Amino acid sequence: MRWVLRFLFKLIGGLIVLALGLVLLYKFVPVPVTATMLMDDRGITKDWEPLANIDRNLVRAVIAAEDGKFCSHDGFDREAIENAMRRNAQGGRIRGGSTISQQTAKNVFLWQGGGYFRKGLEAGFTFLIEQIWGKRRIMEVYLNVAETGIGTYGAEAGSQRYFGKSAASLSQIEAARMAAALPLPKERSVVNPRGWLRGYGNTISARIGVVGRDGLDACVYE
Repeated sequence: MRWVLRFLFKLIGGLIVLALGLVLLYKFVPVPVTATMLMDDRGITKDWEPLANIDRNLVRAVIAAEDGKFCSHDGFDREAIENAMRRNAQGGRIRGGSTISQQTAKNVFLWQGGGYFRKGLEAGFTFLIEQIWGKRRIMEVYLNVAETGIGTYGAEAGSQRYFGKSAASLSQIEAARMAAALPLPKERSVVNPRGWLRGYGNTISARIGVVGRDGLDACVYE
């Protein structure tokens, strides 16, 4: 029993050191590949770009669509989590309350899917990247590893795919339509959205101005 406990203690300690090492490494080095990319049978198209080469419209669009409190929370939007738990308890489609920080932690270090074990690991990595990376780096990594289409990852690859130009020059409506498709990039059209999705993109486009006016992206550019 002592041998087993010693082995488990060393294993857990080793995993913690490995996790911390990866977080420290990716503070400075582009993330080369993620589990989601490796499991994508459609191949991988990606092109890492520093945040300075990604239009501010897209930063504001993803904040408007995904995480309006990005600059004010510590990685966890407790109100959104509580609301999601309440809705899920009522049945129907499962909804999440994940912040951009949580999504980044999951995308970079873990795998897709649910489960309490994965959510626990996600919380740990979220805490680490909030403390070590800071908001600007979190946004930069998120916009480079997020799935933006079938076999397409990151803002630059998505912008080239849908609009034939660099992510550095996205218009407000183009950024909004990319952000609207992010939760389900394999199913939602970016170029010719219709019905609800088109209206949702227009709503995000309008919110981009609110994000700018209220400084909700200030932590990314301070």
